[in-house]
Amino acid sequence: MIFPQIRLESTRGQIGLQINQPVQEIQQPQADLSIEQPAAEMTIDRRPSKLTIDQTRAREDVDLKSISRRIEEAADRGKQDLLDGIARVSSQGDQLMHIEDGGNAIPDIAEANGLPPFYEFNIGFIPSAGSVEIGYDPGDVNIQWQTHKPNIQVNINKPIHHYTPGTTAVSMKQYPNVKVDFENLYYKGINYEQKI
Repeated sequence: MIFPQIRLESTRGQIGLQINQPVQEIQQPQADLSIEQPAAEMTIDRRPSKLTIDQTRAREDVDLKSISRRIEEAADRGKQDLLDGIARVSSQGDQLMHIEDGGNAIPDIAEANGLPPFYEFNIGFIPSAGSVEIGYDPGDVNIQWQTHKPNIQVNINKPIHHYTPGTTAVSMKQYPNVKVDFENLYYKGINYEQKI
């Protein structure tokens, strides 16, 4: 038995694309920068330090005195000796004035006037401690300064931009096609038969 057949043969359609890529160019020029820094101003006021050493008393302790000091000491000692002599003569006069009251006024006066005075002395240091006077003034330093802000100038340059857009061309590379073929297919009519 022969069966009728329909044969279909199809060809797909194909689209062709021609693509040109876009081109983009960007250039960024550097910014123009100008910096100026004014110098700071500084002033320094200084009072120098001062060291003073006074060794007058130490020199006097070792008998290295100035002539004015020796004259002053001699005048003071003479005045004191005068006052001591007046007091001694007055006291001895009072003792002699009351000689009738008894006692040994004359031998006591003779002994006081005839014997040298007795001086007590312990340990001494030459020159004496603390005889050198030291004074120190540290002085001072006054520093003043004034700073200035920097002068900054900036000029920004815009970017240079070139853009070429891309293109796409579309074409039919292959058109679609359908081919139909019949096999063993007949049309039968009344007293009529035809192969399709």
